[in-house]
Amino acid sequence: MGRSDGKKTRTQSQPPGQKGGGAGGGSQAGGPPPAPRVIELPDTMAVRDLARALRVNPIDVIKELMANGIVASINQTIDYETAQIVASELGFETQPIRAEEPEAEAEEGARAVETLWHRLIKEEDPDDLKPRPPVVTVLGHVDHGKTTLLDAIRQTNVVGGEYGGITQHIGAYQVEHDGRKITFLDTPGHEAFTAMRARGAMVTDLAVLVVAADDGVMPQTREAIAHARAAGVPILVALNKMDKPSAQPDRVKQQLADNDLTVEEWGGDVIAVPVSAKMKQGISELLENILLLTEVAVDLRSNPDRPAVGTVVEAQLDTKRGPTATLLVQGGTLHVGDALVIGPISGRVRAMMDHLGNMVKEAPPAMPVLVMGLSDVPRAGEYFEVLESEREARARAEVQAERERLAEVRPTRPRTMTLDEVLRRFGEGEPVELNLILKADVDGSLEPIVNSIEPLGTEDQEVKILHQGIGNVSESDVMLASASDAIIIGFHVDVDEAARRLAAQEGVDIRQYNIIYNLVDDVDKALKGMLEPVYEKVVIGHAQVRAVFDIRRRGRIAGCYVTDGEVARNSWVRVTRNGEELFDGRIDSLKRFQEDVASVRAGFECGLSVAGFENFEEGDTLEFYREERVS
Repeated sequence: MGRSDGKKTRTQSQPPGQKGGGAGGGSQAGGPPPAPRVIELPDTMAVRDLARALRVNPIDVIKELMANGIVASINQTIDYETAQIVASELGFETQPIRAEEPEAEAEEGARAVETLWHRLIKEEDPDDLKPRPPVVTVLGHVDHGKTTLLDAIRQTNVVGGEYGGITQHIGAYQVEHDGRKITFLDTPGHEAFTAMRARGAMVTDLAVLVVAADDGVMPQTREAIAHARAAGVPILVALNKMDKPSAQPDRVKQQLADNDLTVEEWGGDVIAVPVSAKMKQGISELLENILLLTEVAVDLRSNPDRPAVGTVVEAQLDTKRGPTATLLVQGGTLHVGDALVIGPISGRVRAMMDHLGNMVKEAPPAMPVLVMGLSDVPRAGEYFEVLESEREARARAEVQAERERLAEVRPTRPRTMTLDEVLRRFGEGEPVELNLILKADVDGSLEPIVNSIEPLGTEDQEVKILHQGIGNVSESDVMLASASDAIIIGFHVDVDEAARRLAAQEGVDIRQYNIIYNLVDDVDKALKGMLEPVYEKVVIGHAQVRAVFDIRRRGRIAGCYVTDGEVARNSWVRVTRNGEELFDGRIDSLKRFQEDVASVRAGFECGLSVAGFENFEEGDTLEFYREERVS
């Protein structure tokens, strides 16, 4: 009765919870109910705040939550979808408040290649912008001499202190040449650290690709080229190990041209500087070309007088210093004592050190510093921002932590391009650029696939192959796809488990094929708007057969105990015995005692029949799933 009365009150024109009278009383007497009121709600909010927004008693909100199976206290945070249900029950229509993102908003359906540097320049008054040092990323294949080259530039022995001579972390260093400073990011070159390399490329103005003149272009070299292109930064080639008798620079230049990097002496626009890091030859020429190329290619300016913002280059937990982070300042000037927030982490800068270990009191744009005083270890690649007070930083961090917690339990919304998205854009008449990453089992498979796909593009529907390689789909491929709105096409290859998890998190579309015709046909259909939707099986629960009953006119019924998840009447079921699948079909009926039910949750018993299968035995395992369309 109480809930029925509450529903009647919600159709009145005055806000729920107020007594009727006047016009409100007139609306009760007859006539159509008024149109629902529209309110704006954020992504997350406390129950108390929702009640205040709806102008109702918080108890009414808690009752509605309980009616929908959610037990929440007055201070508990709920997400937008839950608040929307409650508001609808109370006679309101809702719309989300558009959250302010730290990144610049790109046009819907497209993500422009734009770094934080570019976004900051757009936000600032041109009169406030002052010159800053260029930030350079060093990329390349393992053991091609990247760290040795930086060692020669900085005149310090970095390699000697590293395990096995391989860079184990991203390091940030600043050097001076001809009175001008250059910031270097030394990223690891071997495959295990490809993800860190991708992050390094996204904060820089120039990528220096180190290629050994005696070894040539290797698989990791090609990956580095793809990541630098995805980051939208120019590339300068450092031909290292030129002192070796086996050096073949012309052969390397030919390999670079095969990867669309044609050097200047061959009629291209890529500068290639011959160097020998070991002999410290060509270093000055390399630095001069870095300054020349960055000065011409990018606008090296920033506002040093605003509150500092930038990117976390690396972070670690030091046993003596606590949580520390290497920050690259990209706007403003970071000072000792500044309160800052890094995603869900806050803190106050207690001390700062430069790359030489010297204590500094401030860090202007493009300067990397080691910062102490954080509440926890941040993630590399996160943005940091200086706020007015430590209290404000803590509050902002708590909000972000709550958003991340809710995001973990919400279904992930794809952010990148899929073949279905290509189909949608085609149907709406939008120009389509289909970026692809191809992985195949052998080199012999790549060429016919590329030759078959590239002619499919038209003026309005361009097909662009960003990267092609041999082997399973890896985390590196997924990161590149996420950074460049690409679709991953695998031919006769598997997907690494870590890559599969990251693809689900980032919304990256991975398509696997065993027949070239099907692969080419799918791409062609997507471009022509004829692609059929793809469905995947999502497991929703399991049950164990405890007893089998013969029911007249109904056949054999399995008496089951639901061990986890739930069983739904409209779901599909796999019947397995001793690990072997016996049958895959649909549930025909689902009962609890004598009642037909829509679903049964874990911890309860039920009886069910499966269309086309009756050979149940005690101990059989039933796996229930539904088919969902892959976005």
